[in-house]
Amino acid sequence: MTTRKIGLGGGCHWCTEGVFNSLVGVTQVNQGWIASNGENCELSEAIEVHFEPAVISLTDLIEIHLHTHASTSNHAMRGKYRSAIYAYDDVQFNQASDSLTLLKASFDKTVITQVYPFKQFKQNKSEFLNYFYTAPDRPFCQTYIQPKINLLLSRFKHHVDQGKVSSRT
Repeated sequence: MTTRKIGLGGGCHWCTEGVFNSLVGVTQVNQGWIASNGENCELSEAIEVHFEPAVISLTDLIEIHLHTHASTSNHAMRGKYRSAIYAYDDVQFNQASDSLTLLKASFDKTVITQVYPFKQFKQNKSEFLNYFYTAPDRPFCQTYIQPKINLLLSRFKHHVDQGKVSSRT
């Protein structure tokens, strides 16, 4: 099956990784930092999502991303937690931009998430990878990641890998 890759940033990369590791059609999640170019050339917490478009679409991934981080909040930590979609080529950039424009209409508040060209990825240290699924009972996981998993189960249940999530919850 064909796989594609998209970069997503917005909140803590542990949280974003836990969310996207819970989805069917996602074959791999790399957690770390991503940079674009220009004024966004500094690394910001993010993930790379490898996915099967025949199973889960780019638009579905973007919709889930928008709903599982503070995509409408332009808070003071946006340098560290850039609300972003990182495209790996021009075609994907245009697809992501079109999807984002379409999805923004369903929000009451202004979505600040932007699409950027991907420039660089730096993976986190191995002991912090797969943070949620390696020790889901950590206080951080229960406080910040589990509510996002609960949101997935209530709003995006048809995209959730039930076997993986049910073994955890």
